[in-house]
Amino acid sequence: MEVITGGFHADFPMGDPSRVGEARRHAAQLSADCGLDDVEAGRLAIIVTELGTNLLRHASGGRLLLSPRPGRREVEVIAIDRGPGIPDLERSLNDGFSTGGTPGTGLGAVRRLADDFDIHSSQPQGTIVLARVRSAASPRDASARVCTGAVSLAAPGEIVCGDAWAFALDGARAALLVADGLGHGPDAAEAATQAVAVFAEEPLGGPRRLLERTHARLRATRGAAVSLMLADAEAGTLRIAGAGNVLGRVVSGVEDRTLLTQHGTAGLAMRSPEETAAVWPAHALVVLCSDGIETRWKPEQLRPVLERDPAIAAALLARDHCRGRDDATVAVLRRKD
Repeated sequence: MEVITGGFHADFPMGDPSRVGEARRHAAQLSADCGLDDVEAGRLAIIVTELGTNLLRHASGGRLLLSPRPGRREVEVIAIDRGPGIPDLERSLNDGFSTGGTPGTGLGAVRRLADDFDIHSSQPQGTIVLARVRSAASPRDASARVCTGAVSLAAPGEIVCGDAWAFALDGARAALLVADGLGHGPDAAEAATQAVAVFAEEPLGGPRRLLERTHARLRATRGAAVSLMLADAEAGTLRIAGAGNVLGRVVSGVEDRTLLTQHGTAGLAMRSPEETAAVWPAHALVVLCSDGIETRWKPEQLRPVLERDPAIAAALLARDHCRGRDDATVAVLRRKD
């Protein structure tokens, strides 16, 4: 079994050239934190430089998001923008094609240098590029039949995020947690961090049991809205329990189902936990969003990215539906092809 946790995404708006260097320096620190060697850290630096410079020169509202995955010994980079989109995506991905004369010579080089790479672009909405660099010694579990992605952003002006997420992968089974500490800032982050700690102790123990334990652990904190899910890719089933306004949805080409949880706040006031079951249709994404994300997004937005890396779907929702005044998290599950 593999438990995946990660920090929130540091957000670098590409407003001027100095932000590229700032993002590259932050990437160097994340490389050290995640145990990347000099060659791996160098690959990450080129990716950050290339994506940041492309955003600066060719995109509107471009931002670079960087996040560590210490347990996996990898660093994730997501470039997002608000247009104009890439008219010829295949050509832009040819290695050696450069739109700005940058050191890596284009998106093709980013794809070549990254251990994981994915991209989605639409006109005029914009482009999302995902790249991950990981250590050759990464303990990543390749036998898992579920893939995951998450984007977590701190509230404006905060240096920590009051939301947290975690995944656990065990063959066809996957567990998922999203916790939203009340308010934002360090105290909210402490509540969310404690929820992750409970999850990591026994992530496949069942959502109701985990919610009960989380409620008890969070009594010493300001409390959190929490949703916990256990998914089975082979059986096509979901079990979910939660307290508070972390929204769950199941979205496919023909499906859009909301996963309801009870009112309350883990650690403060909560009824006896109730666990509900739902079907996980083939080719459907399972999405959990904290209340920093608008609830009324349309399922049609995700349908073009149903087969992409789940982090692309998470970034798309964060780009288009972040309320901009609170911590915001989107976590996504998808069956592997």
